[in-house]
Amino acid sequence: MRQIAIIGSGPAGYYTAEAAQKQWGEDVVVDIFDRLPVPFGLIRTGVAPDHQSIKGVSRRYEAVALSDNVRFIGNVTVGEDVSIAELEAMYDAVVLATGAPYDKKLGLEGEDLAGVHGSAAFVGWYNGHPQFAGLDPDVSGGHAVVIGNGNVALDVARILAKTRGEFAGSDIVGHALDILQQSRIEQITILGRRGPHQIAMTTKELGELAHLERACPRVDPADLPDEGEDALLEPGQRKSVTHLRSFAAIPESHRADKDMEIEFDFFASPRRILGDGGKVTGVEVERTKLDGGRAVGTGETYVVPASLVVACIGYQTSPIPGVPFEESAGRFANVDGRILPGLYCVGWARRGPSGTIGTNRPDGFSIIERIVEDLASGAAKGGKPGRAAFDALAEQRSLKIVRFRDWQNIDEAEKANAREDSPREKFVDVGAMIEAAKR
Repeated sequence: MRQIAIIGSGPAGYYTAEAAQKQWGEDVVVDIFDRLPVPFGLIRTGVAPDHQSIKGVSRRYEAVALSDNVRFIGNVTVGEDVSIAELEAMYDAVVLATGAPYDKKLGLEGEDLAGVHGSAAFVGWYNGHPQFAGLDPDVSGGHAVVIGNGNVALDVARILAKTRGEFAGSDIVGHALDILQQSRIEQITILGRRGPHQIAMTTKELGELAHLERACPRVDPADLPDEGEDALLEPGQRKSVTHLRSFAAIPESHRADKDMEIEFDFFASPRRILGDGGKVTGVEVERTKLDGGRAVGTGETYVVPASLVVACIGYQTSPIPGVPFEESAGRFANVDGRILPGLYCVGWARRGPSGTIGTNRPDGFSIIERIVEDLASGAAKGGKPGRAAFDALAEQRSLKIVRFRDWQNIDEAEKANAREDSPREKFVDVGAMIEAAKR
């Protein structure tokens, strides 16, 4: 019987568990650990609350989670409640699927000013992550700046721009909805170091900006390359740039009917965050140009006013004591997912924050193949006690473990507490989650 421990219950973790089942059938036991009492990782706390169809993938993970040989162990922090060394002694293989839950730093003067947030914190705030529930961003000013040219930047801009009615059907948490309803933001500027042809924004997310009730997107036609150059782009990118061209063509008469503008400021590299009295007041930006696809500064600078700044420049994995870590890449040090004999990583923990939810499935299957190879060669040692040993340790340390059936109680309570136009009202406090789990 193979004994596998997976740290992290997001897509990478559950796809790895699914792959283990496919490989060994009933001859495997998989324990999936998570520091929160709730599963599904960024499906719950990262995917935008108004993208409910994407969150539906969690139903696939439920089928795996409810299998007899797969177990969810929530409310256990690896590195604190139990060490990696202890898990390695118990399980034939330990797989880190912790994702990349923390923000990369801007590395700019002023980024610690009040009103400057990373996207992990800001997205976690409106998605109900317990760590960020108390963020309380100030939306009383008139101008928000979003730094980044990816889908997360679009999510943040869209959430800031939506009216109360446009959140119908979403699972945005109540505390965020209450604050956003009081917003006085009239201008959102999205800063990107490079140009329209270099964006990492997808067609669907860009298209949503054209249908907002009170906000209108703006692109400076001068920032757009000659239309003939679009033919060199891959089809998806070409469609995204087509949206940008349509934004540039919106007539001023249409804009006059909108209360808010979402401006794309391309070829704009933030140089420092400006503030007064400890609070952000603007972003100093340097105009850039492309040199071989790279953005290089021109020396021309200007200031974009800002009462709120959200940096959407990427994420990094959190180090775990005893595990080699690549600071520069923000991920665990590994070769094709192997960290040390018997210790592996998948998903963003392996490759950094890149790829979609679906990218994690082949990643999970490939790491199980490597575990099979290592067990066969003796590089990883099998025959360990696994689940029974952890249960004894958990009892000894009085760990308050949350099982998947307990999560289902939390799930039902959140649905019962939902607003009339929402599928659920998430608990944002770990203690409240555990209380609901044990009902």
